Amino acid sequence: MSSIAYAAGAASHARGSTIASRLSRAGGFVLRYSLVLFLLLFGALKWTPAEAQGIEPMVRHSPFFFWLYPIFGIQRGSEVIGLIELVIGLLIASRRWSSVASATGSIAACGVFVVTLSFLFTTPNVGQSAPFLLKDVALLGAALWSAGEALAASQIRGIRVPGTVA
Repeated sequence: MSSIAYAAGAASHARGSTIASRLSRAGGFVLRYSLVLFLLLFGALKWTPAEAQGIEPMVRHSPFFFWLYPIFGIQRGSEVIGLIELVIGLLIASRRWSSVASATGSIAACGVFVVTLSFLFTTPNVGQSAPFLLKDVALLGAALWSAGEALAASQIRGIRVPGTVA
């Protein structure tokens, strides 16, 4: 292979790597902040009576949240869930300033989506809600990616995250 052909191939590879890198960064940005948008939007909706009534059968039959309504009632119980979602969304959104806070929020979001997916198995006659709940598989994937990316960034900066290998 001539040095000219090699140089042309290397330049083409570099351009491809630059494009791939830009696409990856853009995709990561869209993935993280769409996750934030979902959490903030659905968290805010929990303050509406219609949403509180809509989630009532799922929460009442949840092995994780069954205790919420006897303590807070349907509306306040929904607002507690909404507050959790809002805080998690804000933590994930803090990635620019604190990768550890963002990773913490992302890991918490994983828990939220696992709990939500459990409604598929714990709610009698889940029927019409099933397709809506299935979106949480993709959101769980986004939260896992976000947690991994933020944890990796915190280690690059030399921040020791408890439970990780130095």
